[in-house]
Amino acid sequence: MRETKLLDSPAELRFDRITRMAQRSLGTKIALVSLIDADRQWFKSNVGLDVQETPRDVAFCDHAIRTPEDITVVLDAAKDNRFARNPLVTGDPSISFYAGAPLVTKDGQALGTLCVIDSEPRTEFSEEDRQLLSDLAETVMNEINLAEAQQENADLSLINDELQHRMGNMYAHISGLNTMISRTDA
Repeated sequence: MRETKLLDSPAELRFDRITRMAQRSLGTKIALVSLIDADRQWFKSNVGLDVQETPRDVAFCDHAIRTPEDITVVLDAAKDNRFARNPLVTGDPSISFYAGAPLVTKDGQALGTLCVIDSEPRTEFSEEDRQLLSDLAETVMNEINLAEAQQENADLSLINDELQHRMGNMYAHISGLNTMISRTDA
């Protein structure tokens, strides 16, 4: 998680666009790019919620990352034994509906979720809805992977520049030694 350098970073339009699409397309009040840290869930992108993080022990997304191959759907949190007493259900923001698609790295690590939340329960979350949420979560991961690749390229470029500088210095030293040796032989 730390290697992504996303935790506690400023909001980014590239993620905010995706959460807005999720919120509008799936008809919910809230959409989040939620990253799970050791003891909290932190929102990299947040549409419709006034907080930036919640404790991990009450996070719906903590449940979702436990099965990174599946989308977690809770149609009515008040009727779900895992969440019925959760303070996010019984208090503000009064979560009734939740759907979260895990954000999974190439090596299978779930970083968090792209999730949609509403205060009204639902009777269904269709296969089409699941596919849309999954596709949008994949788009979030593409953005994360792109940023990591760009950082790796920048790091490699810096190393290359340093190596070129050192090779130039080494060449200058060898050239100087050759000059001194040629003068000594003469």
